[in-house]
Amino acid sequence: MASRIYAPSSFLFLLIMIISTGLIGSGGSHGNSDHGKSYIIYMGNRHEGGEAAAQSLHLNMLQQAIGSEFASESLLHSFKRTFNGFVAHLTDHQVSKIAGMPGVVSVFPNKINKLLTTRSWDFMGFSQQRARRTSLESDVIIGVFDSGIWPASESFHDDGLGPPPAKWKGSCQFPPNNFTCNNKIVGAKFYRTSNSTFAAGDARSPVDSNGHGTHVAATAAGNLVGGASLYGFGEGTARGGVPSARIAVYKVCWADSCYFSDILAAFDDAIADGVDLISLSLGAEISRDHFEDPIAIGSFHAMKEGILTVDSAGNDGVQGLYTVRNFSPWSLSVAATAIDRQFFAQVRLGNNQTFQGIAINTFDIGNTMYPIIYGGDAPNISGNFSSSISRLCANNSLNPDLVRGKIVLCDSIVGALVPVLAGAVGSIVAIDRPAGAPAENPPSPVSVLTRRQGSTILSYIRSTRNATATISKSNVGKDEQAPYIASFSSRGPNPAILDILKPDISAPGVNVLAAWPPNVPITPYPAETRTSRFNFQYGTSMACPHVTGAAAYVKSHHPKWSPAAVKSAIMTTAVPMSPEANPDAEFAYGSGHLNPLGAIDPGLVYDAGEPDYVRLLCGQGYNTTAVQMIARDNSSCWERGNETVWDFNYPSLAVSATAEEVVTRVFNRVVTNVGGSGNASYRAVVESPEGVRVRVSPGVLGFRAVGERLRFVVTVEGAVAANSTVSGSLVWDDGVHKVRSPIVVFDSAM
Repeated sequence: MASRIYAPSSFLFLLIMIISTGLIGSGGSHGNSDHGKSYIIYMGNRHEGGEAAAQSLHLNMLQQAIGSEFASESLLHSFKRTFNGFVAHLTDHQVSKIAGMPGVVSVFPNKINKLLTTRSWDFMGFSQQRARRTSLESDVIIGVFDSGIWPASESFHDDGLGPPPAKWKGSCQFPPNNFTCNNKIVGAKFYRTSNSTFAAGDARSPVDSNGHGTHVAATAAGNLVGGASLYGFGEGTARGGVPSARIAVYKVCWADSCYFSDILAAFDDAIADGVDLISLSLGAEISRDHFEDPIAIGSFHAMKEGILTVDSAGNDGVQGLYTVRNFSPWSLSVAATAIDRQFFAQVRLGNNQTFQGIAINTFDIGNTMYPIIYGGDAPNISGNFSSSISRLCANNSLNPDLVRGKIVLCDSIVGALVPVLAGAVGSIVAIDRPAGAPAENPPSPVSVLTRRQGSTILSYIRSTRNATATISKSNVGKDEQAPYIASFSSRGPNPAILDILKPDISAPGVNVLAAWPPNVPITPYPAETRTSRFNFQYGTSMACPHVTGAAAYVKSHHPKWSPAAVKSAIMTTAVPMSPEANPDAEFAYGSGHLNPLGAIDPGLVYDAGEPDYVRLLCGQGYNTTAVQMIARDNSSCWERGNETVWDFNYPSLAVSATAEEVVTRVFNRVVTNVGGSGNASYRAVVESPEGVRVRVSPGVLGFRAVGERLRFVVTVEGAVAANSTVSGSLVWDDGVHKVRSPIVVFDSAM
C-alpha cells in the first residue's frame, strides 16, 4: 500500500472514475510476494558508528530474522544519514521477530500517502512592493517533498542569484533525460526505494510529470513572472512568498502515489543536505502513534536539527471531525481557505432568463443558442440506464442521439464532462456547492448552478418544445465573504493528542494560480488536451506552501529562530476568523488566517526545543527505552518528568472534557520577548469561552530585555454541553503587538 498526495485533482474527475470503473483501490503490497510485504523498521537516532555500520546492522538483523541467504534481497533501503532504520520485505512472522529486537522503536507497513499566485499573496496583504531582505532570503533553502519540478519554468530561473549558501551539502541527480539544477533549484533527487516499476508517463528523474510539485514549489518560492494566467484568467504577476529563496527538490510522489519509505529517505537526505524548511503537501493515513507515521518521524528529526516542517491538514473535511492528517506537535499543519477571487460563467436561456454560475469556462461559444435537454430525459436505454441515473449524467448513461449538439442539464457534478463525451455542446450542473469548493474547469463549456436554479431551468425545458440556452465564457468577480474555510479542508480535533489543537493555521487553498509543466494537461480528465505554463489548483496542498513561504520570510528576518519560534510567530499573529462563518471553528482554521507581514514581528514567542518535546512524549506514555533511542541522550523519562500536555509550551490552548462535567485545567506557559524594545509591558486580555472562566496569572508581564523569558499560568474552569465546542482567546497586548492564542473547550466524545 502507499500514501496520498493532497492533490488538487478535481472532485468531478474522481466521481467520473468511480462511476465508470468502480471503487479504485488505494494500493497493495509490492515486490516479491515470497518475501512478504514491505515494512519500515524505525530505530530512532542516527547510528553512532556511521552510515556503513548502520547498513551492516540492518543486514545483520535481517539475517537473524529470515536467514543470511535472503537478507540482502529483502533489504530495500537503509536510513542512515540523520536517523536510523530500514525498509525490508517481511512476512508477518518475521515482523514479530524484528519488532522484538533491541533498538527497534516501531515496525509498520510501507503504505501510500496522497498528494493532497497572482492574487493569494496580495489577498493576505503581502504585496509585491513589500520591502525585502533579498540577500538574506537567498540564504533560505526550502526542501519541497512532492512530485518533482519543471526546471524550465520561468518561476525557477536563477537570474540575479549567486551560488548556493555554503551550508548546502546536497546534490542534483542527472538521469538520462538530463535534469539540470541552477542557483534557484540548488538540488534535486528522486526516490523509488521499495518499488522498481514505473507507470506510463512517470519521469524517472526529478522532473515533474504530474504538475503538483511544480505548482507547490512556485507558490512557496517562485520568481516574479509577469503576464501569468490560465487562458487569460487570473492575469497578473505570479510569485512565491520568497522569490529569492532557493529550492531543493525531493521527488517522493509518482503516478501510483507516495510511499512511506520514499518520504523517510527524503527526510534522511534533506536534513543532512542542509535545508532550512521542509514543505510537504501530502499526508498519511491517520495514525495515533507518531512513530508509525513517516511524516511525524521525519519531521521530528528535522526539528532536532532546527528545521521546521510545514504540512497539509488534508482534504477530507467533508467527512467531518477528526479528519486532520498531519498533527504532530513539532510540525505546522495548514488548513485551506477560499480567497476573494471567483469565476462566474453565465447561463442564458431562450426566454432571456440569466443565471450566474461558477466555473472556469475557458471556451467561448459566442451568443449562439443551442437546444437544451435534461439528462433525465435522455437515458441510454440500450446500455440499461434509467432516467434516475441519466439525470446525474453518469458515464455512458446518456443517449448520444438525444444529446448530440445540445446543452445538457445534469443533477450531479459528474455532468461537467460526460455530456460532451456523448456529443453534447456543453453542460449545466445543478448542485448545491459546498462552501469554498473550487471552480470546475473541465475541457468543455460548463456552468455550475444551484439546485434551485436548476429547477427553474427544468421548468423552462418542460414549458416549450424549443428550449434553448447558451453558456458564456467565464468572467472574474469578487467573493466578498472570503476568507473562509473550504469544505474539503480536514478538521480537528487532534486524533493523537486531543489537547493540542490541530490544524494550526489556515491559508489560501482554492483557485490558486502558479507555475505548471507545459507538457502536462491542466486537468486530469481523460479528454483533456489543454496545456499552459500556469494553472489553477486547489487543496490543502496549495495552502501548505503559502505558509512555507511565510515561514521562509520569517527565517530571512530571524535566521537563528528555532522551528517552534517560527511556528509561534505564524500562529500568534494570525488574523482571527469567525466561528459563525466557519463551522467547526478552530477545528477548521486553527489559530486563524495567515498574516505573513505580522509574523516577522510577533512581539513574543512560545519557544520549545527537543527536551520539551521529549518530556511531552514521556507524558504521553512513551517509555524510557523508546525515548532514549529517539532523543540525543540517555536520561530517563523519570528524570525528565512526565510533563502533562497542558504544560507543553504550545501557542494555542485546548481542553477536552466530558460533557456537562465541570473541569479545571491549568496551563503553564513561557513567552520570550523578541520585540524591538527590551523594556516592554504586556497586559493579558481574555475573551472567555461561553460558560467557562479563564484566569491568567500574572495579568501583566514586564520585560526588561530582548530575549528575556517570563512564565505565566492560565486556569480554565467550566463545563461544556454534549457534542459542542466553545472558544475564546488570550491576547498579550503591549499597545503595538497583539500576541493571540485561541482557547478551545470541547466535548471529548463529539
